[in-house]
Amino acid sequence: MSEPADDSRYSEAATAFLISDPEERAGREAENGLRQFDSVIGLVQRYFAERWRFALRVSTILGLHRDALFGIHPLAGNFRPSTVEIRGSSHVPPDAWQVPQLVEEMCDYINDNWEKATPLHLAAYVLWRLNWVHPFADGNGRTARAVSYLVLCMKMGGRLPGTRTIPDLISENKKPYYDALEAADKPWASDHKIDLSQLEAVLSDLLAAQLISALEQAGGRSIG
Repeated sequence: MSEPADDSRYSEAATAFLISDPEERAGREAENGLRQFDSVIGLVQRYFAERWRFALRVSTILGLHRDALFGIHPLAGNFRPSTVEIRGSSHVPPDAWQVPQLVEEMCDYINDNWEKATPLHLAAYVLWRLNWVHPFADGNGRTARAVSYLVLCMKMGGRLPGTRTIPDLISENKKPYYDALEAADKPWASDHKIDLSQLEAVLSDLLAAQLISALEQAGGRSIG
């Protein structure tokens, strides 16, 4: 079971955790959260230092998932082998056998639309689609937020300023994020229409909040 404290949406799968004590697991999750974020920033810095052309790869997603669940879950860095349920959501994730192809298709969407789509659209698409596929037994939300932030940074040209980052801000108040995911699920379920307008608006507000925090850290006027 994943992220039960957020009492809106969380994964429930059959695979057991490696750490049974809730406090010990919470401590390791916090450590892994820092590890995962450092990996995101390291990737951003390396791509720009080496002047590589960015392309989203399945291996990158699996690596960030491994960071999140290192020492916590036996399937860290691997796709789920069975079904998973999202408590608090009407969405039923696809069967496990479909997961690898669906994640590949998500990467293709990002790479094929890299030049013509906005940063917010690409980041929102990753955030929604990875949650929709729910490719892991645990850590789906954390990994989706990390990959989305990686895509946003890469599309916007580098590491974004501000210490209260978009993933942090989502964690502080997940309801708008959850509501936006549900809003994106509905048009896809009815006629396979991609409508990420609500999720893009949420990310836009969060990006503004992150950049404002950078201004305040730099000694600019307090906004609020």
